[in-house]
Amino acid sequence: MNERGRIRHAGFTLVELLVVIAIIGVLVGLLLPAVQAAREAARRMSCSNNFKQLGLGIHNYHSAYNQMPIQGTGPYGDESRGPNNNGNEGSENRRSTKAQGSALIGMMPFMEQQGLWEQMTVKTVSDDGVILYWPFGSNHTYGGSDVARYNPARTEIPTLRCPSDPGTGLPALGRTNYAMCLGDGIWNNHRGIKSRFNNSTVVGASAEPRCRGMFVAHASMKFRDVLDGLSNTIAMGEIATDLGDNFTTTTIGTNSSNNEILCNPNACAALVDPERPTYWDINNGSYVPLINGNVKRGFRWTAAGAAFTGMNTMLAPNKPTCTRNSGNANAYEHVGTFTASSRHQGGAHVLMGDGAVKFITDSIDSGNSDAPPVDPGRSGCDPTAGRASPYGLWGALGTRASKEVIDQEF
Repeated sequence: MNERGRIRHAGFTLVELLVVIAIIGVLVGLLLPAVQAAREAARRMSCSNNFKQLGLGIHNYHSAYNQMPIQGTGPYGDESRGPNNNGNEGSENRRSTKAQGSALIGMMPFMEQQGLWEQMTVKTVSDDGVILYWPFGSNHTYGGSDVARYNPARTEIPTLRCPSDPGTGLPALGRTNYAMCLGDGIWNNHRGIKSRFNNSTVVGASAEPRCRGMFVAHASMKFRDVLDGLSNTIAMGEIATDLGDNFTTTTIGTNSSNNEILCNPNACAALVDPERPTYWDINNGSYVPLINGNVKRGFRWTAAGAAFTGMNTMLAPNKPTCTRNSGNANAYEHVGTFTASSRHQGGAHVLMGDGAVKFITDSIDSGNSDAPPVDPGRSGCDPTAGRASPYGLWGALGTRASKEVIDQEF
């Protein structure tokens, strides 16, 4: 018999090859979602660990200085004008912070960022001896090109970034995914205890009664001020940063009725696109985009403006952000609803005052989102200082001393 007839060529037939490819395709289809879920779980844990580091930073700061870091810090004036120069927060863009530095600046030495802290605590001087910036830089919230030239403000800090958030690059400066809790109010998000037009402290009904969060702008807050208990009060909340896509949680909306938001946190609900409920309906006649495109969620970790490093607890997590109106000056005012948000599925992290990190779902009890906030100084809002938050469990967690009873899991 011919030996050549006994030779068989090893290998797959076409049918066998197609079967193998089909099996591999099925396995990939089954395993890929699991791999993606595992990766997101790892990113979510990393985000939670970042928050734990921030919690340690707050507590170590308090141990060192017997107060929390100040939201709205830094010199108000500069050498040429003195410490109490007049003019509102946006009138002096150069040289001084105008007390618009975020609390994150003060936390730098307690977050292994001693080098960056030392850069910020000295004057920036040009080669010919001219002082370009007073310590801590220019006006971080309102400054335009001046703050954009300040190197520390452009620095991205890994501890301040959630790995699930892909936001990067201009027009943002150094981004943050973590913001200070300012309570359940609207009007004094970033003014707090200070006057709008100078560095004087406001007293009476227009100050603390409407600033009910663990952080109050410009105020030296202490743990003893948190009468509801540190474990029952939110210190910071997670926020997603903007990607330039008209996303309702990160692109700040407004409406043609300029002052409606002041006593109605849900004023922008009708401006959401009904076909894509996580995006603004830019064709709605009442929707007015902000004139200044740089005022977006989380765009400046150094700035005390509520859009950048503040959050409040009126609307549930991942609900729309909405501010007063679209005028250039008012776009900077950061008066509005700035709730927690994230790129995680179904909710966002919060840091409690005792350092615990919780994941709050979008379905948390948030009470009546159309109810006016407690604000004794504003007509149309609730004048009853000290009353319980009208925004359910979410609002109760955001207030530091309203005597709400937290009797349910969150």
